[in-house]
Amino acid sequence: MIPPKPRYQQLKDLIIERISSGELRPSDRVPSENELVESMSVSRMTANRALRELNDEGYVERIAGRGTYVSDLRARSHLLEVHNIADEIALRGHLHSSRTIRQSLQKARGEVAKALHVEQGTEVVHLLLVHLENGLPIQLEDRHVLASFAPDCLDQDFESITPSAYLTGIAPLQEAEQVVRASSPNAAVRNYLQTADDEPTLVVIRRTWSRGCPVTFARLHHPGGRYELTGHYTPPGTPRSASADVVQLEKLRQ
Repeated sequence: MIPPKPRYQQLKDLIIERISSGELRPSDRVPSENELVESMSVSRMTANRALRELNDEGYVERIAGRGTYVSDLRARSHLLEVHNIADEIALRGHLHSSRTIRQSLQKARGEVAKALHVEQGTEVVHLLLVHLENGLPIQLEDRHVLASFAPDCLDQDFESITPSAYLTGIAPLQEAEQVVRASSPNAAVRNYLQTADDEPTLVVIRRTWSRGCPVTFARLHHPGGRYELTGHYTPPGTPRSASADVVQLEKLRQ
């Protein structure tokens, strides 16, 4: 049995739901601590924690002497860099396309139920897609989405919009975690990615949260010989160097 959420988390979820539904729009004023205490029958400590965490997570902006306002979440990058594969490909100047293999309603079992923090048998949408770069497979997306979070997921055409773009359009992502592993793929994965029998894959295991709960769990398989993860880190408060482009590994080989 899943324990009830703390009162401050329930209050956060309520405000996030109002933002996601459009009831509260960017730059709209959010109820103050005093107003929340009065209207929601919560303690001042609970109201303060809810607003403080919403500010820390980027949903709202607290301005001293003026109040708390909804942030423009959709106009900026997410708090963690969870990239849309179509955008990655476009940045390389290449063409993205995709092929949907599976799009079905299932009952969460085993690791899926555990990853999404739901009971066995909870409804999830299973998506299996191959993403192609200039016609060549670059990612096999094996994703489970909590059906209650995305009730119209089964009706989407994921060959015209990626699951990532669709899901972030429903509600801003609150948290994300990723694990990257090298793997020896099975025959089905090799077939979808068109890789050689001895070629490893790079697997990104990703889980994302919204409204205080995990809502998607995905395994993203990439051909080891055609894909790499890159990034650039700048410590807080340090300006980024003008020449901070990621160095291509091929240029370092002797």
